[in-house]
Amino acid sequence: MNIELYDTTLRDGAQQSGISLSLKDKINITLKLDEIGIPTIEGGYAGSNPKDDEYFKLIQKENLSNSTISAFGSTRKPNSKIESDQIVNAMLLSETKTLAVVGKTSSKQVEKVLETSLDENLNMISETISYLKQRNRRVIFDAEHFFDGFITNKDYALKTLRVAIDSGADILALCDTNGGMIPENIRNIVNESIEFGIDVKKIGIHCHNDTDTAVACSLVAFDQGINHIQGTVNGYGERCGNANLISIIGNLQLKKGIKIFSEENLKKITELSNYVSDTVNRTPFAYAPYVGSKAFTHKGGMHASAVNKYVDSYQHINPEVIGNNSNITVSELAGRSNIISRLKELLIYEEYSPEDIKKLTSIIKDKENSGFSYETASASLELLLKKYKKLIESPFELNEYSVTLKSSPKDFGEPMCEANINISVQDEIHNSKAEGNGPVAALDKALRQALSYYYPELSKIKLTDYKVRVVNESEATESIVRVSIESADHKTVWTTVGASPNIIEASWMALSDSMEWWLTNNIND
Repeated sequence: MNIELYDTTLRDGAQQSGISLSLKDKINITLKLDEIGIPTIEGGYAGSNPKDDEYFKLIQKENLSNSTISAFGSTRKPNSKIESDQIVNAMLLSETKTLAVVGKTSSKQVEKVLETSLDENLNMISETISYLKQRNRRVIFDAEHFFDGFITNKDYALKTLRVAIDSGADILALCDTNGGMIPENIRNIVNESIEFGIDVKKIGIHCHNDTDTAVACSLVAFDQGINHIQGTVNGYGERCGNANLISIIGNLQLKKGIKIFSEENLKKITELSNYVSDTVNRTPFAYAPYVGSKAFTHKGGMHASAVNKYVDSYQHINPEVIGNNSNITVSELAGRSNIISRLKELLIYEEYSPEDIKKLTSIIKDKENSGFSYETASASLELLLKKYKKLIESPFELNEYSVTLKSSPKDFGEPMCEANINISVQDEIHNSKAEGNGPVAALDKALRQALSYYYPELSKIKLTDYKVRVVNESEATESIVRVSIESADHKTVWTTVGASPNIIEASWMALSDSMEWWLTNNIND
């Protein structure tokens, strides 16, 4: 079956609050979409801003292998000449072979927003599509507010489709612009449109996610015979977003058996999702279906035990087919199976007896009860497991440290912190002092300073994230705080954790674990 996935991340997706794409971002995302094999990519709104117009010029120079670029625009303005319409001409200047023309299909929208007559709106649709078709363009008519318009004035909504078809439109993309439909609305209205005489092969679907059913609505439309489906990567878009193309791809290929991509390209959709998230400066949603880092993570002890025996017992697909992987976390909900799974991943399972595993399970639950969390802090967990059987030796030992705030009410500059650290490294005692704009920064500098003499390779490590969470808020200022630190070198990212009523001590635990984990995994004896 020939399915046309129509990606509008660069136009509709970019309309989500907080997303701003540079020209380079738009080009790079286009190349990524082309690499995976998205058939049609809507590059932007022609004539609306200089960046989108420049995009259409630059993308012509790229040798796309799989994708066709579409330019978005609108019907001519009311009571104007088509030849002089700025947006219509901008669409043609984009030099794209496919053009998406948005037009009103709701009588209320025509009268209240366009402030023109219903007949004039029909003329706008007809003249614009005809004008573009005469210039050898493939035209997709985005039937804006179609479903709402159908409910309030069915005859007029269907008349706009008939006019668009008669004027030469190749596809009629029925738009749930306000995102208020649920699947049964989509099914019934699509069926009535087909019964009206609209060829289903010329119908497309464009859903927004304001009822959290955009993917389901798109799949229902597909079940009615629609083969043109619009959406965005990760569901980005106006208000609550658009239909998520990532989920649509997964559902079509893995649940309905419709071949969208080759097996090789299907494995790239997790990478695509994360790439677009990074480009728009959004943290990837860990719990996103199919591609989220937690989508195939098993936490409960009973689940972990079952997965260790039969991998598909608590997951609906093999995550590797879409470039993801399964994981078993260790937490206060963990059973022995969680610990066993982690030990096997670390290739040290044979070192541990059943009694060791029982004790470790109890230790971890006790530590989590006191504020620690190892669910994401895999580096701290690894150190705990290995130290239990003395499989590693700590590359340094803390003797003492102190942190002082250097400030006075008379100071006009930023207050500074000074950290003093005394550690033992290779049977030698080393003292170090450093300043930072906060206690963690000062500790970090002092520790690096102390260790760099022995381990100059530590310069490769960067602290990339620092998070603090109050664990037992009811204790107010005496509450336990949990500190998570994310660190990275040129090839690996790892997370460590500390917990204490003292935020500086909790920070030290996480910080020292970070250095220790890297040293024990990267420095040869």
